[in-house]
Amino acid sequence: MKAHYLDSGVGRMVQIEGKDYLYFSGTSYLGIAQDRDFLELLANNLFEFGASHGQSRINNTRLHVFDDFEETFAESAGAEQAAVFSSGYLAGIAAWKSLVDEADEVWIAPDAHPAIIPDGKTPPIKFNFIQWKKHCLERAEELSARRVLIIGNALDSLSGEIHDYTWVRDIAEKHHVSQLVDDSHAFGTVGNGLYGTYQQWKSPIVNLLVTGSLGKGLGLPAGIVLGSETQLSRIKETPLFGGASPGSPAHLCTFLQMEDRYLEKKSWLEDACGIFAQATAEVKQIKGSRNFPVFRYTEDAWLREFEKAGIITSSFPYPTPRSPRVNRIVISGFHELEDLMYLNDIIHNLLK
Repeated sequence: MKAHYLDSGVGRMVQIEGKDYLYFSGTSYLGIAQDRDFLELLANNLFEFGASHGQSRINNTRLHVFDDFEETFAESAGAEQAAVFSSGYLAGIAAWKSLVDEADEVWIAPDAHPAIIPDGKTPPIKFNFIQWKKHCLERAEELSARRVLIIGNALDSLSGEIHDYTWVRDIAEKHHVSQLVDDSHAFGTVGNGLYGTYQQWKSPIVNLLVTGSLGKGLGLPAGIVLGSETQLSRIKETPLFGGASPGSPAHLCTFLQMEDRYLEKKSWLEDACGIFAQATAEVKQIKGSRNFPVFRYTEDAWLREFEKAGIITSSFPYPTPRSPRVNRIVISGFHELEDLMYLNDIIHNLLK
């Protein structure tokens, strides 16, 4: 597998060695980071706030935009409070650190992102998600009442599988349950509008934290933690929050000013996923659904055939360099109907 190096950012098209390709890869699901209206407003906000803001959030001089963003995001997500960090990875670490010391048991989903896995803990690689869920329910039944921390992703971005966590409430009928969910790939694509899955898993008997990167679907170089006022107040008292530089205020301000544009992009992405899912419904080599913009294909040889046709898809070994290759088609809000039709034509030509 040859790696392609670029001299400019990705978008609907990328140029490699002088040739233009349609880009069906990456994680810019809404395509907002390449949207001209977004970029023009962001440019104005960069002049307003500067290219970065290196001051601590607990400095005696503070920007309103951080509090405004946290309040808006938390309210829209259905959470009591939010904390913004400079990255999703840092947000994930802050989240698990606030929960793990109070847990007697830590149960980690097999596809959990490393950012939300506590130091010294590992997920059970022998299970898939459904098997892990069954194991958790059986373990909960066997144990006397404990403090249990359940950790997992909202979805598997490699397969496009969206996870269900309603069963966690059954465990919480017996045990004191805290739950940590990584929404990095859900923000902007799955759940409550642009705001992920917090509202879906919120329960009065579960201490829920949702965290993740905002740099994928939402195109913001920042991370976030959502949860109760009690839990978030604890997080905001830690050095991870007070000692780290925050996310870009210009980007956060742009998000607050452009929610309508984000929703337009999401609406088109949902239509695009539906169109592609329907067009490829009978293609057994493609796995995916209209509910998430990632479609996995099983034929390694298609990678080269796509490139010959001027299409770049996602393909790399996972989770280690020695693992089998994972091949994916990623639909984005910057794609046009003609792009989807062209890709569909190429796929059906490969079946002949």
